[in-house]
Amino acid sequence: MRGRGAGGPRVALVRSRFDAFGGAERFVQSAIAALSAQGATLTLVTRRWPDNDGTAIILDPFYLGSLWRDRGFARAVCAELARRHFDLVQSHERIACCDVYRAGDGVHAEWLAQRSRVQSAFARWATSVSPHHEYLLAAERELFTSPRLKAVICNSEMVRGEIAQRFATPADKLVLIRNAVDARSFHPGLREEFGAAVRQQVGIPRDATVFAYVGSGFERKGVAPFLQALARRREPAWAIVCGKDKRAHAYGRLSVKLGVAGRVRFVGGVSDVRPFLAAADAFVLPTLYDPFPNAALEAMATGLPVVTSTKCGAAEVVREGESGFVRDALDVEGLAGCLDRLDPGTARRMGEAAREAVAPLTPEAMGREYLALYERLLAGKLG
Repeated sequence: MRGRGAGGPRVALVRSRFDAFGGAERFVQSAIAALSAQGATLTLVTRRWPDNDGTAIILDPFYLGSLWRDRGFARAVCAELARRHFDLVQSHERIACCDVYRAGDGVHAEWLAQRSRVQSAFARWATSVSPHHEYLLAAERELFTSPRLKAVICNSEMVRGEIAQRFATPADKLVLIRNAVDARSFHPGLREEFGAAVRQQVGIPRDATVFAYVGSGFERKGVAPFLQALARRREPAWAIVCGKDKRAHAYGRLSVKLGVAGRVRFVGGVSDVRPFLAAADAFVLPTLYDPFPNAALEAMATGLPVVTSTKCGAAEVVREGESGFVRDALDVEGLAGCLDRLDPGTARRMGEAAREAVAPLTPEAMGREYLALYERLLAGKLG
């Protein structure tokens, strides 16, 4: 390894792609800023990234299809890193040539298990014989059993437990560092700034009860049970759905079938979710599987109580009945009961508790935790 720079450890950060609407990408951006502020020197290794200032290593091998895409990028990264020298290599992708892996996507095997709950028999069979899923499962096993791997950063206790159970990874390698939220950007004052204007813009009455959802990939994030719960709520309420999905039209048809289409606003992917959170009374994310969604933290910092699921890592910072509610992702009646309890007054009181709950999760604190981990690794105290 090359000697450490005077400003701190030299770290290669691997993330394959950028999606302007993706929570993982927003995390990488905030992590780069937080770690740089703590003195680390970071080099991003990626296929593409906006606003590249020349410090990123761009590797974009040709591919056709998702299997070739993921495998080709992994091979290109490992080959490139073999020619360079960093104090540590931290990957956000499933590659075995890293010292630190951030398990931001959770455990793929666990996601497939949860997804099977909503799949048809044919879809489950197709998943079981998919070359891409087979590759991801194999890459995951290779990563977690790699002798090079020194630490796994888990953003929730849920993910830490899944990795320990499925791969027998030693407990001292599984380091809990939760995601951070910038409470200066996400705060209750956004309601005054944006709330009424956004409601008027999307055609929602000023005095309506409004639930917001943020997330791309509607099947995984739970848009269907959200709409079903909304339809079962005793008093009519409105919903704002922010996010992308290739089958978004199918969810529009579902809202028609459920009789709530007139009260649901699909606004698509948005680069700034703050105005839409500001227009809401509460946040709903009944996800099938999500290690620790940034959107939930951002909603809580904005002062919104959160209704989420048992397989959502953010449930660990939700106090039942105080700052939100946690139910099984497919428990539509239970979710509807939670929505019933969230009138605007109750939601406002619970939202204050939600903001307090995430107050310790600052980017500065996260940066210090990462840097402390790097220092322990470089001192040989882990791995």
